[in-house]
Amino acid sequence: MTPPTHDARPPYQQAAEAIRSEIAAGKIKPGEQLPSHRELQERFGIANMTARSALRVLRDEGLIYTVQGRGSYVADFVMRDKDGAVVMAVEAKESPSRQAEAGGPAGAEAAGNLTEALLAVREQLRTLNAEVQSLKQEVAELKARQDS
Repeated sequence: MTPPTHDARPPYQQAAEAIRSEIAAGKIKPGEQLPSHRELQERFGIANMTARSALRVLRDEGLIYTVQGRGSYVADFVMRDKDGAVVMAVEAKESPSRQAEAGGPAGAEAAGNLTEALLAVREQLRTLNAEVQSLKQEVAELKARQDS
């Protein structure tokens, strides 16, 4: 699927939008690995750095995360606000009114500690998910060899 040629946006933004749409439509599900840089290059007819830039945009938006040496994956939990903008629930900052509801500055500190703990757990889950994906691939390769 090549981005439309009449689109005046830079190619990395076009590629990011195409992937973003697939995530929103559920074609690529949370925890699923995205295509490699090389596959994105071929699919969109773009350079390696352009593919990297597209993934960087999605990572900055919180839609994907990258595990070094393993690839990029769709974020575990994506939530949209009333306008349809993507919001990561764990990364959402506490507003002053929410801090007050949580008990003022002490509540805000507790919320901050909870957020840090949740982020650490999420990172661990991401790493484990990447390992599971790698193991699934190894099992598939072993089955293919066994069938040969």
